[in-house]
Amino acid sequence: MRPLPPMFLVLLLWCAGLGAAAQFGKISILYESLRATYGGNGEIALGLVVSIVGMVGLIFGTTAGLLVARIGPRRAIVTALAAGAAMSALQSLMPAYPLMLASRIVEGGSHLSVVVVGPTMIAALAPDDRRPLAMTLWSSFFGVTYTVLALIGPHLAPTTLFLGHATYMAALATILYLTLPPDPRHDPAPLGNLLAQHAEIYASPRLAAPAMGFCCYTFLYVAILTLLPPETPETHRALIAAGMPLVSIAVSLTLGVRLLKRMSAVRLVQLGYASAIPGFLLLWLFWGQGAGMVAGGFLLSAALGIVQGASFASIPELNATAEDRARAAGAVAQLGNLGTTTGTPILAALMASIGPPGLALAATTLCLLGIGVHQLQARRRRLSAD
Repeated sequence: MRPLPPMFLVLLLWCAGLGAAAQFGKISILYESLRATYGGNGEIALGLVVSIVGMVGLIFGTTAGLLVARIGPRRAIVTALAAGAAMSALQSLMPAYPLMLASRIVEGGSHLSVVVVGPTMIAALAPDDRRPLAMTLWSSFFGVTYTVLALIGPHLAPTTLFLGHATYMAALATILYLTLPPDPRHDPAPLGNLLAQHAEIYASPRLAAPAMGFCCYTFLYVAILTLLPPETPETHRALIAAGMPLVSIAVSLTLGVRLLKRMSAVRLVQLGYASAIPGFLLLWLFWGQGAGMVAGGFLLSAALGIVQGASFASIPELNATAEDRARAAGAVAQLGNLGTTTGTPILAALMASIGPPGLALAATTLCLLGIGVHQLQARRRRLSAD
């Protein structure tokens, strides 16, 4: 079989990312529908069905990066997609709560493998001149998936959505098994002490920098998408809820890709954070005014979209080998889940106690932290090179 063009393989891997994002999104979209089946176990138990996938990434993100480097990315992603297909098929039966929760834990491992392998293989497959576009495309997989599910999910029964997702994942597992290049033959080094290897990753200014900058993004972006629409006047609520993720994706894939040709990914992450601060200040100044909140929300979404794409582009920019890219991607998954898990409750508590100034102050602090972390890590890289 003639090898497929590299950018076509990149597109297939992005499609795998869409399936992985749907492992989160399908439950979020069906949350109220699932209440009839699992709500009797309590609100915490029902919420756990959504969040436990992210908890797996939070605990095992960096470990997954180490394992992928060991077993090979093709084998890892095909196995992950097949496992995800099997779990969605099981969920379509609406099993008892313990079995549903167990299936979601397996899905957490499946999801984690895909989001570690995706950027690693894309960075290896994409030609040098197309790599910024490829990495930015990858970064859009969550936003695209949630937009599509928000459009079609409410019109589908849970069983139909689960079976559709299972079919999609199984088809991609088959396609990628047939099209991806085989894993390189090598004798993998023993994993050794996992804690020591985690410490090595987070001590490295090259391996850890993308993840540390990305954590500030996930802390802010997911929380804003969750908390801002309900606070917006009803006449503008639908516009800001649907428009923010679309603006983020569009700016990332257009302006973000152009800027990556002119400056380093790290500098662009810093520029994105700096550009987001006026958006948060606009929200504060025009809180409760629909047009002003939409303007602030769109501005910060555009800026954070640039941060999103540039953060993934920084993985291959800072790490030359496939093994190091897998380890860096694992750290991104781990700290990304940390930000996703903690951002919404913390910002919600600040808004409840202080109001809009609390949101603006916290968001500005996180943006400055994202800039500062990359500045510190860049300084460490310069010193180690001297």
